[in-house]
Amino acid sequence: MRIYETAFLIAPNLSEEDTEKLIQQMADVIPAKKGKMIHVDKWGKRKLAYQIKKFEVAYYVFFLYKGEADIPSELERLFKQNESVIRYLTVKKEEGEEKTTPPKKETPKAKETVETKPEPETVETKPEPEKVETKPEHEKVATKPEPEKMETKPEPEKVETKPEPEKVETKPEPEVDLKPEKKKKPSKEKSEEEEK
Repeated sequence: MRIYETAFLIAPNLSEEDTEKLIQQMADVIPAKKGKMIHVDKWGKRKLAYQIKKFEVAYYVFFLYKGEADIPSELERLFKQNESVIRYLTVKKEEGEEKTTPPKKETPKAKETVETKPEPETVETKPEPEKVETKPEHEKVATKPEPEKMETKPEPEKVETKPEPEKVETKPEPEVDLKPEKKKKPSKEKSEEEEK
């Protein structure tokens, strides 16, 4: 006997009763074909990675069982007949792989709370105005204001441009017939007229 794992997805529009009935109907195939059910794993409704038959959610079910090669083929035949099964896959397991893959736990998305530490209070200090020495008015000397310094931008490098070659006008060539004209053999009547 070999170990198999069969995963199948059931359409989400079935009621819970119909879903359980379908799972039981598929599980009954294994003992009927002289197999042994190891484990039934029901993951429930989960979001699909992409739409399958216009569904975005499906009910996931996994069977892990021992049996002959006719059991997976019988299950697949029943899956094809039932429109409620939207996908299925059977994998042959090795002897040491008797566990099904556990589902990823989906945690409901709660509002994320971010702890914010209170920032230490900062005291704004105003810069003290610079002290300017003041001289008595009779000592003041008139000075010219310094001109503002202007920043100069470096000139872009000059790129030498080559003159374009002169365009030479070409005259269109006269059309030439490529088909040679067939010369007609002079008829006897014409040749007689030409002799006269």
